[in-house]
Amino acid sequence: MPEIWLNYGITDVVLDIRAENLEQKIDSDGTILEDSAINEKLNSIDLSRPMDLAVLHNSKSIQKIISSLFTICEQKSLPFPNVLAERKIMNQVKAGMPEGSSVNEFDNNELSNSNLVFIGEMEFNGLFGYETISTRLIKKFGQEDMLSAYAKRKGNFPSPGQPTESLDEAKKFSNNFEIQGIEIVANSKGIVDFSVGHPSETISLTKTLESFAIQDIGKQKSMIISTGKDSSNDTLSHSLSSLWNCSNAIQNGGLAILVAECKGGLGSNALQQYIEDRFPMEKLQNPTKYIDGMEDLLFLTEVQKNFQIGLVSILPEFYAKKLNLITLSGIKDSMDYILKTQGARQKVSVISDGARVLPR
Repeated sequence: MPEIWLNYGITDVVLDIRAENLEQKIDSDGTILEDSAINEKLNSIDLSRPMDLAVLHNSKSIQKIISSLFTICEQKSLPFPNVLAERKIMNQVKAGMPEGSSVNEFDNNELSNSNLVFIGEMEFNGLFGYETISTRLIKKFGQEDMLSAYAKRKGNFPSPGQPTESLDEAKKFSNNFEIQGIEIVANSKGIVDFSVGHPSETISLTKTLESFAIQDIGKQKSMIISTGKDSSNDTLSHSLSSLWNCSNAIQNGGLAILVAECKGGLGSNALQQYIEDRFPMEKLQNPTKYIDGMEDLLFLTEVQKNFQIGLVSILPEFYAKKLNLITLSGIKDSMDYILKTQGARQKVSVISDGARVLPR
């Protein structure tokens, strides 16, 4: 019996599946950069200048870059970068940093600071096509610009891995600021590549991500999806991106089960308002105001017309049912549910790094 480990929050859970029920296991590909290559690229940064390193989200690859920067500064007797992070991830960021270093809270009014260097790991995104530093900035700081980005979406279904006009809006937004970025492309094993420059330029790494993330697997009837890392399943909103990545590879009438802890809850205002009956669905087509996460609500209602979605998480069952999701108590329960509803001989595709692969 194959034993497959899937990420669930800060831990991994085991999926016991019979060989005859396993269609395929999909992980991210790509050749990992050696430490020497990482250090060589980081040495191209002028570390003698003050640097305010702004961390918009947390991941192992981001921690690796920060740690490498600190090591280089120590070796060259240069001052360490001033690390900034949002309050909700400050403890996570600090836990991955060298002993004795500190993290300060990121002030939303600091975008005019020319010492700012944003750091982020690239993924796919249903609205923009790709999740980049620029898209993270427009979502965090550009409420009015987000309305325009949402209006320029590619229809009502997610379009991960595709160039979009919405992404052009994000690039335009980041171009308004004299900032720098360290954009990272990674897989489940480590850093594949990274680029240093203005966030509107580092977007070019999308080609590298595509080169190892796109996998042709055909249409699948049953799929179990793990996001691959806890920073991509800390909220339902983040977790849904992995579902959007896989949506084109699921048959009509099929079943996708998302394994996502969601310890941070729903993660978006739109989902929260919908749960509380404060978000009329007619708002989704042509809104006059953008509400954080409304694209996820739109995509969810549309893809559910094609296939069912199950969820393994710690979210209240009431939330899942309100969103028309099948609630499952654990990974074993997921497998039992598939065999019960799809048949004892059903073949299941398992996606172990959903945030960084694009099955189609």
